[in-house]
Amino acid sequence: MADIDDANDLWTFALRLYRAPGVSEACLQLQEESGVDVPLLLFAAWLETRAVSLSTADIERIDGLVASWRSEVIRPLRNVRHRLKSGPHPAPSAQTESLRNAIKAAELSSERIELTLLEAEGRVLSVTSRDVTLEGDNLTLVVQHFSKRPPDTAARASLDVVRLALASL
Repeated sequence: MADIDDANDLWTFALRLYRAPGVSEACLQLQEESGVDVPLLLFAAWLETRAVSLSTADIERIDGLVASWRSEVIRPLRNVRHRLKSGPHPAPSAQTESLRNAIKAAELSSERIELTLLEAEGRVLSVTSRDVTLEGDNLTLVVQHFSKRPPDTAARASLDVVRLALASL
């Protein structure tokens, strides 16, 4: 059984992986092009490092735990933050940039809350005896869950960047 300790909690792991060379860009590419929820992708990577395999059903169930939070809190914050880059009037300005930074901090806090929910689920998965038929690696299954198709060439390239960074952590 995998042992998930507090010294390497999901938040700490997610920050380390996301800050690795090329990973933030790869994650944002997957978010924009395939609709991937980046916290869920980072969670799946975290579980992979602990030899916890997910099934398609696991991912669907786990996504159901955070989907409302993502759609009702995280996405609206992200949309406002993105909108303030170019408007509406008086944006963009120094004053609206300050607001945009505050919204960015709130968005990050909301993603941290999502990761906390996911971590709790990961701890349960890591200690329960499960008979999971391997359907693919966790990262690929997450992309397939959100895009509703196997990863295309661009998504596979982004996943390769994440995997390379994951191997070097």
